[in-house]
Amino acid sequence: MVKKGEPKLPPSGWRRYLWRAPIHLYRVGLGPLMGKRFLLLNHIGRKTGLPRQAVVEIARYDPEANVYYVASGFGKKSDWYRNLQAHPHVTIQVGNKKMRAHARLLSPEESAKEAVRYARAHPRAAMELSKLMGLELDNPDDEEEWRTAGREYIPFVALEVVGQE
Repeated sequence: MVKKGEPKLPPSGWRRYLWRAPIHLYRVGLGPLMGKRFLLLNHIGRKTGLPRQAVVEIARYDPEANVYYVASGFGKKSDWYRNLQAHPHVTIQVGNKKMRAHARLLSPEESAKEAVRYARAHPRAAMELSKLMGLELDNPDDEEEWRTAGREYIPFVALEVVGQE
């Protein structure tokens, strides 16, 4: 059974600077240091209309469809997730490769499937993500618990590549 513990909030103060440090790596041309597990997401603020950036982990890449799947570690309240709801046309950067993409917020059932895939492929990172979210899993090896986590707490986004930047 998945239990919701104390909800975690995005870092603030000096911790926020450390949390956002990878953005600066991309800005100075060192994006390849982040490897193929992270991407730089360039999006538009839902309230300000100003450009925003976030570095997010790639949960899965589908090379046939050219789609990157990412999870919102702070749930549906994450600023970048809410910005994608308002403005789904984004640019992403993986390493040095810049691409235009369309963000499609996955349904709860689709998120459930992606959570299971992620937990299988990256069990240790999946446990860290669940702790970050304030989730308590009775049995981290139980796929049904991951389905519940994805369906109820960890929304996923498909970043569908539409062209090169």
